[in-house]
Amino acid sequence: MMARMKWLPFKSIQTNMAAAFASLILLTVLLLSFIAYRLSTSAVRMTAEDYTAELVRQVNANIRTYVDNMHTISSLALNNRDVRSYIAGADSMPKEKRKETEERISEFFHSILISRKDIASINIFGYDGSFVSDRRDAVLNPYVSIAGQSWYKLAKAADGDVVISSSHVQPIFKDEYRWVVSLSRELQREDGTGVGILLVDLNFNVMNDMLTQIDLGQRGYVFIVSHDGNLVYHPQQQLVYSGLKSERVDDVLRQGSGSFMTDEGKQSRIYTIQDTGFGWKIVGVSYVSELVGNKRQMDLSLVLWGSFCLLVAIALSVLLSRKLSRPIKRLQERMREVERGNLDIYVPPDSQREIGLLARTFNMMVAQIKELMSQVVREQEFKRQSELNALQAQINPHFLYNTLDSIIWMAEAKKSEEVVLMTSALARLFRSSISKDQELVPIRTEIEHITNYLTIQKMRYKHKIDYRIEVDPAILDCRTIKVLLQPLVENAIYHGLKNKYGSGLIHITGERIGDRIVFRVADDGVGMDEETLGRILRPDGRKAEGRGIGVANVHARIQLHFGRDFGLSYESEPEVGTTVTVTIPAIEPDAGEHAANSGQPSETERREDGEQPGAGERAADSGQQSEAGPADSDGASGGKEESR
Repeated sequence: MMARMKWLPFKSIQTNMAAAFASLILLTVLLLSFIAYRLSTSAVRMTAEDYTAELVRQVNANIRTYVDNMHTISSLALNNRDVRSYIAGADSMPKEKRKETEERISEFFHSILISRKDIASINIFGYDGSFVSDRRDAVLNPYVSIAGQSWYKLAKAADGDVVISSSHVQPIFKDEYRWVVSLSRELQREDGTGVGILLVDLNFNVMNDMLTQIDLGQRGYVFIVSHDGNLVYHPQQQLVYSGLKSERVDDVLRQGSGSFMTDEGKQSRIYTIQDTGFGWKIVGVSYVSELVGNKRQMDLSLVLWGSFCLLVAIALSVLLSRKLSRPIKRLQERMREVERGNLDIYVPPDSQREIGLLARTFNMMVAQIKELMSQVVREQEFKRQSELNALQAQINPHFLYNTLDSIIWMAEAKKSEEVVLMTSALARLFRSSISKDQELVPIRTEIEHITNYLTIQKMRYKHKIDYRIEVDPAILDCRTIKVLLQPLVENAIYHGLKNKYGSGLIHITGERIGDRIVFRVADDGVGMDEETLGRILRPDGRKAEGRGIGVANVHARIQLHFGRDFGLSYESEPEVGTTVTVTIPAIEPDAGEHAANSGQPSETERREDGEQPGAGERAADSGQQSEAGPADSDGASGGKEESR
């Protein structure tokens, strides 16, 4: 089964391909739409900024026109003959002549105002307290100090230069409070001595009417700020002064002519600034959200076209993916057949090159798997037969030679009872090893086999070896593999007790724990070190001679029959002893097989084989045998027999 890529959520390769194609097309459409939207938005914004800048430049030109007119008026007033004579000798003129001069100056100022609606008033304030205005009936406000006004102070400090104030309420006339912008300058004699202040007030309503007509969107506006941060004009000036509205005045003062944008989310604004050259900055304010007036239409168009492209992409993707995935799905169906065990599968190569190569490779793979499985079956059968043959040859010739030599010695010594016991034990040992072709035998058969083996070894080694077998009778009818305990006992004798000084004990126990049967073969011999204990169950753990199947093969046989959860485990300590634990599953006997199929020959069979009645019973008491001198000497060379 082909592994799915983790980032593809669908099980079907056709659906994944269609989704991938549709996703790529949709991603491309969205990316292009986004880029187009950003470019359009940027273009609209730049256009709006240019438009705002152009409007601000026009406003700047108009404001400069008004201010230039105020300069012109102030210059015209200064160059008037009556004004010049008045400045030169007002304090030395006769009273009547001075009055006539002031009337002529007032008449001159009045004539200027008739032609200029944007000028609110023209006045001269002498340092000696004299006052000339374009109004004949002008009355000053007795509660206002002329010398305390900001335009008066700034003009006096400017030493003849023109000073333009911010918008303010002019309170100098009684019962009159107009919003004006004031131009003031000091009147000086030829020697530079100041004699008074010329004041020209620009009607603020003219400026207000001009600036309120500027169209910068529904919320855009224009305001003017002076170099000292005071607002000359603002459409919501009262809200600014009351703190209900704020402007980036500091940023405007730091910025020259140009623009900057604030970061206020949906309330972000673009400030477009134009420096007038005489201390004022004209600022146009546009809201970013209003620059793209058709943003909703653009969004809707993007969604509609994107949806249409997605539908087209899905349709094309489904058709294309169906064509591409059809041979792959056919190959997938054949793979499912192989998963179910049907190896007689052949996939016709597709016309497409890659898919055809994949089909041919799959056919070759299935053929090879089929051949390998047949080979494995043959090898396993051969291995199984080899292990059975090894079991049947478990009693090696050297052991048989030593046993027969001991029987001969005992026969020559006229020890007929010992001869009968050992011969009977040897016969029963051979019978249990080669009887029938069953691999699983009752545990009672295995216990009888190991009892006969220990009987022979006890008679050979006399007082060197003793043994004790304690097996729960409840498990005797359960099944186990044949010749399970003999290699373990043989190891205990030849590698544990034989090299020990004095006699040793082999203790065999068997019990049922849950659904398992546990045997333990313990000896109090010389034990093993950690290195030997670590390699004893490895397949290469036995000696080079390789006779017998060894404990490693016993472990492998258990796992071959019952699985990896079963087998042997060793515990050992030098000079203390070794305990091997055998774990197998508890296999109950079939109904009616307790005695008939226990692997034990009947009384008639024993007689046909030449075994005398009662021999088995006598073999059970073989722990009390007489000496067997020659066997001991032969047994001393028992190191040539089966190794671990």
